[in-house]
Amino acid sequence: MPEFAFHHGGVSVPDLDAAIAWYGDVLGFELERRFTIDAANANAAFVRKGDLRFELFEVPGAASLPDDRRYPPRDLQTHGNKHVAFRIADLDAFLAEVEAKSADVAMVVREKFGAGCFLRDCAGNLIEFVVED
Repeated sequence: MPEFAFHHGGVSVPDLDAAIAWYGDVLGFELERRFTIDAANANAAFVRKGDLRFELFEVPGAASLPDDRRYPPRDLQTHGNKHVAFRIADLDAFLAEVEAKSADVAMVVREKFGAGCFLRDCAGNLIEFVVED
């Protein structure tokens, strides 16, 4: 198998400027660049934090994220991409930080198999953060 590495995750959002601000304010991403995708009638941006990137898309008239996609257990009942996950060192410290920034915590998991949480971004997209032993 040829070598490959993760490059970015992509999410559709209703307001590109609000999403750039949310990913910056809540998670510390910085705007890397803005661009348009003519074939999709989309305004887009890459936000970056170290080697991590998100591509954000704003498409006029796009449908809102369905409610079932906003809660992790219900989201699993629909085929397709679910979320991206990032490793964190301390769940309680992470939760305290993002809650202080008024982040929308969708779910906290503390199980024998591991601990973590899911946040909803400003458009309701799920992002997982996991503690790795």
